[in-house]
Amino acid sequence: MADLRVAVLASGSGSNLQALLDAARDPEAGFSIVLVISNRPDSGALARAERAGVPTATIGPDGRDDAGLIARLRGARAGLVVLAGYLKLVPPEVVAAFDGRMLNIHPALLPAFGGPGMYGRRVHEAVLASGARLSGPTVHLVDARYDHGRIVAQWPVPVAPGDDPDALAARVLEAEHLLLPAVVRAWAHSADAPGHRGTGAPTLAFAAPALGPCAALPPNLDEAFA
Repeated sequence: MADLRVAVLASGSGSNLQALLDAARDPEAGFSIVLVISNRPDSGALARAERAGVPTATIGPDGRDDAGLIARLRGARAGLVVLAGYLKLVPPEVVAAFDGRMLNIHPALLPAFGGPGMYGRRVHEAVLASGARLSGPTVHLVDARYDHGRIVAQWPVPVAPGDDPDALAARVLEAEHLLLPAVVRAWAHSADAPGHRGTGAPTLAFAAPALGPCAALPPNLDEAFA
């Protein structure tokens, strides 16, 4: 069966996109990156996609080109859309067109520390200010609100004594780079994966073991999610 066709929306440097591109090189991954779209023509994500030979497209800086987005995603025959550091609210028409087939990764354990304006360093500052002992990335389905859709997977990352926002961000990003490809791979291999092997969102509600401050990451995420 053909690989799940994945389109990625990104606004920034594209490190999570790179994690997906690297994972997709595995013949057993079950997915391929077929399009990268950014609202910033100078984004690192577009440069990474171009180096990998993946088609790219840009939209307006406000991200509101719903007709253009839908046309590009459908033109690429995307079975799954992944927001990887995409900072704009996806227009409701686009969410509806890919209902149950759009994922976002957020650098905190939702439902806390999400919503409008909660991105990048601001998230980690808020986590530290709250006194929370755990942070970590969340992958969730996209709906019409920021950081609101059904949670698919989370990876807890302990907050270390003496952490500052940059140190915490770096450790959470390390987990993001493992969690997001694992979710997409699990989605691609799910019997219910929409646009691939069935209809409806697959059940992927797993949580990986907590990472220590500088802990080695599990070499096999299939084992971590068992």
